[in-house]
Amino acid sequence: MMAKEYLLASDFDQTLSFNDSGIILSEIVGIPGFREKVAGLSRTNLVQQGGELAYLLRHDPDYRGVRREHLVEVGKRIRLKQNIQLLVRLLQEGIEGHRFAFYVISAAPEEVIQSALEGIVPPDHIFGTRFEYDSSSGEIRSIVRVAAGYGKVAVLDELQAALQVGSDRIVYVGDGSSDVHVMLHVNRRDGFTIAASEAKLVAQIARRTIIGDDALSVLVPLLEEIVGMTPARIRSFFEEHGLAIQEWDRVRTDWLTIGQSASDDGAAASLATADR
Repeated sequence: MMAKEYLLASDFDQTLSFNDSGIILSEIVGIPGFREKVAGLSRTNLVQQGGELAYLLRHDPDYRGVRREHLVEVGKRIRLKQNIQLLVRLLQEGIEGHRFAFYVISAAPEEVIQSALEGIVPPDHIFGTRFEYDSSSGEIRSIVRVAAGYGKVAVLDELQAALQVGSDRIVYVGDGSSDVHVMLHVNRRDGFTIAASEAKLVAQIARRTIIGDDALSVLVPLLEEIVGMTPARIRSFFEEHGLAIQEWDRVRTDWLTIGQSASDDGAAASLATADR
């Protein structure tokens, strides 16, 4: 029987890693106040969520000295989640008749991601923010592509067309605001979305939320929801690969804000008038 083919796309910063590329870059080149700069851009809605670093690299004078080699160095300093290589191998080999083509789509600079995932994910499976450099000075001359917000949707659609997979066989994993548009896009077309954090913006949209320090954690909702494994079979699957799920807290998080309703205010006012 032929394997069912899927496209699995993942964000990078704080999804496959524990770091923010912009913070590490700012530390390397000695530029303070990165978070404040990003917050300022977010408040003005000047750029798409997730595209702040690309904007700063192109337009902020403080970042004019950044070169390609700085971005490569950032990648080398990124702290990756464990077992990304095993995750990629298992997805490619297939699991009980389901095979997943793994791609990274991120607003982080492409050089950062390629450097961090060297030998793990092929460069042609990585779609990050891409720059054009001045051939003489090495400065960033222009932004070719920003894989943030609707930019991620465009990349995902291109990959779907190239791989010729159905929209219901697309899986996206992300953790933050730059993933909202692509998650809504995937959900709307019957795909499957996984939040890698409990951030409200994505956790309320994603079909499943999975929190773990190991990249293999993302396999749990895949094995359960797509492959159709029971929890006992999932534990057995991990054990077959020399791993053990030591803790698995199956919880659902509800966010509530409760205040006095307008109708109650009116009732209270009526009662007060009647009492007088």
